Amino acid sequence: MKLVLPTEIDGQVPAPPSKSQMQRAVAIGSLSEAPLTITNPDFSDDSQSAMSVVEGLGAKVERQFGGPEANVRITPGAGLAQHTLNCGQSGLCMRLFPSIAALQDKPFTFTATGGLNTRPVGMLSDALSQLGAESHCKNGLPPLSVQGPLRGGNAVMDASVSSQPLSGLLLALPKAQADSHVEARGLESKPYVRMTMQLAAKFGVEIGHSENLDAFDIPARQQYRGGSYEVEGDWSGASFLLVAGAVAGRMAVEGLDADSLQADRAILDALRLAGANVKDGPNSTRVERGELQAFEFDLTQCPDLAPPLVVLAAYCPGTSILRGTRRLRFKESDRAAVLKEEFAHLGVRVETEENEMRIFGGAVRGGEVDSNGDHRIAMSAAVAALGSQEGVRIKNAACVSKSFPSFFERLEEARA
Repeated sequence: MKLVLPTEIDGQVPAPPSKSQMQRAVAIGSLSEAPLTITNPDFSDDSQSAMSVVEGLGAKVERQFGGPEANVRITPGAGLAQHTLNCGQSGLCMRLFPSIAALQDKPFTFTATGGLNTRPVGMLSDALSQLGAESHCKNGLPPLSVQGPLRGGNAVMDASVSSQPLSGLLLALPKAQADSHVEARGLESKPYVRMTMQLAAKFGVEIGHSENLDAFDIPARQQYRGGSYEVEGDWSGASFLLVAGAVAGRMAVEGLDADSLQADRAILDALRLAGANVKDGPNSTRVERGELQAFEFDLTQCPDLAPPLVVLAAYCPGTSILRGTRRLRFKESDRAAVLKEEFAHLGVRVETEENEMRIFGGAVRGGEVDSNGDHRIAMSAAVAALGSQEGVRIKNAACVSKSFPSFFERLEEARA
């Protein structure tokens, strides 16, 4: 049980590395014709799972920890392949790497732990089968078995639950035997797909697409170049730090790219709507407490912002509305339901509907929260504590290691 007491915030801290970019870079490194060196690497649990998986696919991964010299070097085809690959609790890992494994004429089984066993993968299995690979899962859930070769061709994919399986196909199909055409139905979280294509293009791979990203044409037999890549700061993790500044003082986060394709850069729009003072510079993003007010915000393209925005709304007098929340039930927890239940323990009323949340804000009493093993619930509880009356006790707070291992250290550094 971790206790976070009320405190004033006045700090300047570095952003964590983006695990979304890190895992995509790890995937590209495993596919490249030459080694890839990743600087500013992320060593969260999810990214460690990704590195372990590419080792299981036969790549060599060399990790150098510590400070500005930290890096990860991936050499494709220099290791020994395994048949069973554990993705831990990483949804991106489970949905990204089976497509890459299908490029090999070997059987692989992707397993999961914890809540990942309840997150859908059937849409990926169906698409892989359409593209020439053999793929199986039971009731649309992990474990997922796959055997190549991934030949290419035509496929129709249900992308309404997650964009992650589509990203996996887009990274793998350029190395397939034949050209491919993929239709993505109901795609949301489009910025993550744009991120995938941006990284592929950086390493020499061409992916054609329609304007609204519902169709993709992928030429076959392409090669990723390898080389080097610097991971951006993570807007998803930084969103909690920025909200901390809005509700408890001021916070500057260094290392965030204002022009990033990361979906969660939209946190700045929400903070401005809520009345926080936001200054977005080239090297530092600063948020200060202002005269907060209720706001409305659409999460369709950035569902991971729901937890920090519930915290922000809890401190905004009046009723705030978050729309586009339908997919929250497919996260590390049924995130909308957990936010409703756990914030009630803090004296904050949250109402949920199929695709909407209403937060009745003004003040946070404090109390005890169960993270339910969800890293973003744990971080939201910690930020909610900062301006509360009593502080917040967080059960299983250590789960923040899934995405932001140094979160509590950064919060402590920022205390006034």
